Amino acid sequence: MVRIPIAVQLYSVRKDCERDLPGTLKAIAEMGYEGVEFAGYYGRTADELRKMLDDLGLKVAGSHLSLPQLQGDELEGTIEFNKRIGSKYPIIASAGREHMETREAVVNFARTLSEIGEKVAPHGMRTGYHNHSAEFKALDGETPWDLIAANSSPDVVMQLDLGNAMHGGADIIPVLKKWADRGFTVHLKEHSSTKDDALVGEGDVAWQEVFAICEAAGNTEWYIVEQESYAHAPLECVARCLDNLREMGR
Repeated sequence: MVRIPIAVQLYSVRKDCERDLPGTLKAIAEMGYEGVEFAGYYGRTADELRKMLDDLGLKVAGSHLSLPQLQGDELEGTIEFNKRIGSKYPIIASAGREHMETREAVVNFARTLSEIGEKVAPHGMRTGYHNHSAEFKALDGETPWDLIAANSSPDVVMQLDLGNAMHGGADIIPVLKKWADRGFTVHLKEHSSTKDDALVGEGDVAWQEVFAICEAAGNTEWYIVEQESYAHAPLECVARCLDNLREMGR
């Protein structure tokens, strides 16, 4: 079995990060997480973040960014910032509706991802895309998710968010299998038909099948926990998610 380290998407605990970023990162490290994925940098420089992380033994599983941050005049600064914090996965967190409304728009977006990918590759990075639910609504007989994958470079990360995909009506097991070689990082988010605030391990995701696919494919470098609904305080939620993953053998 390939052992895949577990990170947490800091959007899960964004209010804690806003109040006390050093304390929040310390709590995450003490829970046993090995890395974090950023969604904003809370006014810190790259060097400040890197020192905080190094002091705690945390690695960076990636950064969630907007499309403009990876284009034009912003791209060079984004690459440099991610280099300095140790992130090799600058991922587009979501696309505007205009990129998902027509088949042509989706294909053009996929090509844009490939173009960005070519520019970040010399720096040892891969760009990619993180889904919400819209990417699994049929569009001319295909899903935007499949269209993005089929029309972008194999180096573009298809960062599947399991809970979001299921919310969009996807059967995640065949979806994950189809593009497993592109799942360099995977978002572990629960989905439950009966409990909106279910934590990882408490809902309908077939977790052992997910693990088997990711670990057999061999390309997945990070599992990334993301929790956006809260039965408890956010930090307690992500701690419980990690505990549940440990109980499932991860």
